[in-house]
Amino acid sequence: MNVLIIENEIYLAQSISSKLSKIGYTCKIVATIKEALDEGYYDIILLATNISGQNFYPAIKKYKNSIIILLISYISNDTVSKPLKMGADDYILKPFMIEELLRKIEHLFEYKKLKKENSFLKSYVESFFQNSSLKLLDTKKIVPPIFLKSSYQKFADQFVYEYAKSTNIIPVFIAIDSPAAIEKIKQYDDSTLLYLINFQNLRRDEKIKLLSMVEKKCVILCTTNLNEKLNPNFNTILLDDYDKIYETGDILSIDDYVKYVIQRFQDRFTDTELSKKLGISRKSLWEKRKRYGFNKKK
Repeated sequence: MNVLIIENEIYLAQSISSKLSKIGYTCKIVATIKEALDEGYYDIILLATNISGQNFYPAIKKYKNSIIILLISYISNDTVSKPLKMGADDYILKPFMIEELLRKIEHLFEYKKLKKENSFLKSYVESFFQNSSLKLLDTKKIVPPIFLKSSYQKFADQFVYEYAKSTNIIPVFIAIDSPAAIEKIKQYDDSTLLYLINFQNLRRDEKIKLLSMVEKKCVILCTTNLNEKLNPNFNTILLDDYDKIYETGDILSIDDYVKYVIQRFQDRFTDTELSKKLGISRKSLWEKRKRYGFNKKK
């Protein structure tokens, strides 16, 4: 990473530059704000706030997209509070250990990276759910443990996303049919919100074991088996509306399409007709119906 050191105490600036250079940073030293404004982009700006007679705010404005750490001799509104409000990221009090400066740089670099990733993912998720036909519930009034039943996984995902936004609680996502899922669940205390999907893929004994483990935890448990029955201590919510699935603007997966057709048309066609239309055998149709938890009316 490139570092611009704006400091008129030359000995200090050279000391910082020498120590950072030894561990891989590329440093440049300037003694005035005017010189700093003539420079190009730098990843990190180390800005002294005690350069006599010079207004350092233009430097903060110019390098607002960089990591700006103030090098200060004392704490005051002029050296800390105002510069931070203007866009500086942090400060460090002279004299300081180079390890302390490195810790701040690494922390701020990781923070800005995560902030950008979060902004990207939030925009993507908002766009992903934009055309959803799911009628949103008042999620603030729903208290975990929650059991979501939906044949369309996207509806469950949207519910959890809106729940997280309305409660300001960010859940931990775990696919419970994945390797080491149980061990992952055990890592979190009872106050951590867990979003567990694919309950329908577990064997009966695995379901019993899981439910005994999470019954008193803060969980949102999801299944695509609409006939799944659960412990009455869970708030059960049905999010399904097959007639709305095609209004989502999505291309359904083969599995979602087959699930939709079976649920929507199994009482209008014989198994022979339905399996023929789906291009599968009657045995395969029976197996899928059993896996999805769909009971055909007699």
